[in-house]
Amino acid sequence: MKLAVDTNAYRAFTEGQAGAVRWVRNADVLGISVPVLAELRFGFLAGSKGRQNEAGLLRFLDSPRVRILECDEQTSHFYSQLKLQLKTQGTPIPINDVWIAALALQHGMTLLTYDRDFNHVPQLPKAN
Repeated sequence: MKLAVDTNAYRAFTEGQAGAVRWVRNADVLGISVPVLAELRFGFLAGSKGRQNEAGLLRFLDSPRVRILECDEQTSHFYSQLKLQLKTQGTPIPINDVWIAALALQHGMTLLTYDRDFNHVPQLPKAN
């Protein structure tokens, strides 16, 4: 399984929450998007264990199963279609979540998340 990890799911994994640990351990490929990395690093800077958390993230990123999901020209198509869908539905979600969903869709990944905002994106496979 190809699994993209949302910010809250990464945190649940690092805290040892059983469901998140099971999903991450069983994935063949793990994707982490640039918006998730930015949210995590902001949290590290704002918290008291920044260096420790950054070191843990670097270990995670060093795994051969982990792929960083970067935005490219193709992402813009997924983003714009998704943003229009959410606007038409009348269910806007935070902008970073639009990017996270667009990247997961682009790369054909299931999103591990505990954020209900993603329920407004029914075409996005989700794990929790």
